[in-house]
Amino acid sequence: MNIIRMSGGIGNQMFQYALYLKLTSLGREVKFDDVTEYALDNARPIMLSVFGIDYPRATSEEIIEITDGSLHFADRVRRKLFGRRSRQYTEKTLGYDEEVMGKESAYLCGCFQSEKYFKDIEGKVREAFRFRQVQIPGDIARQIRDYEEQIEKDTSISLHIRRGDYLQVSEVYGGICTEAYYEKAIEYMTEKYPESHFFVFTNDTPWADAWCEEKKAANKKLNFTVIKGTKEDTGYIDLMLMSKCKHHIIANSSFSWWGAWLNASLDKCVIAPVKWLNTCEVHDIFTPDMVRIDAYGKIDFGHRTGL
Repeated sequence: MNIIRMSGGIGNQMFQYALYLKLTSLGREVKFDDVTEYALDNARPIMLSVFGIDYPRATSEEIIEITDGSLHFADRVRRKLFGRRSRQYTEKTLGYDEEVMGKESAYLCGCFQSEKYFKDIEGKVREAFRFRQVQIPGDIARQIRDYEEQIEKDTSISLHIRRGDYLQVSEVYGGICTEAYYEKAIEYMTEKYPESHFFVFTNDTPWADAWCEEKKAANKKLNFTVIKGTKEDTGYIDLMLMSKCKHHIIANSSFSWWGAWLNASLDKCVIAPVKWLNTCEVHDIFTPDMVRIDAYGKIDFGHRTGL
């Protein structure tokens, strides 16, 4: 039996669940450890229930056994003398790790952020990630319906700007989705789709309001709507709205990656940054159809086919 250690926000949870679907399609028994990570004070909420997903959970005994984590005196002595016999396997890089697919009895840790893990069962993954049980608070229900109607009617483009936590760890995420990146992405979209309506998703709406006003002052033809009313624990609403947009400008975030991926249209245009992280090279997160723009606002034609 494999156990996947669930971690991170809804974007990471979706990648981990997609891996679960792939491994079970190969006939493996797979369960989740959704306790260890989420017992921490700063843990993000588990949100897979919005898709109507229930998953098998490993017992504490199963987790202890597979990680050799017993606190019994004899086991502690044995580990001190001979070392831990944990079957934990952590993905080697943030790219596709083929060794993961061969595991039959392991405690799997990682983000698994690549379509390559599940491309051949794409239909099954799309079916799993249908928004079946979306709870919209009553005080914003009308507002969310209005957003949905506008997104459906217009040439809607999701634009994700992640601040907040990303600013706090700028050494990892900073300097990638720059002002130049977004300016070039907006220019590219408006040239391709003159009636573009940008729906801005962000964790800093006051900043986004001012930013959009500045952009509109410089170019009165630009049309922005900043999505408001959602919070950390209702972020799945943003994801749902993103997925309904016709085209996408994503940040270096698994959240907007999924927002774009869940749009199954073959005609969609997705713009992504050239880099994903500052701390290591990441290649397999990107899909072949993405238009990639660097931090200086230049399209990287070396990473783009079909332009």
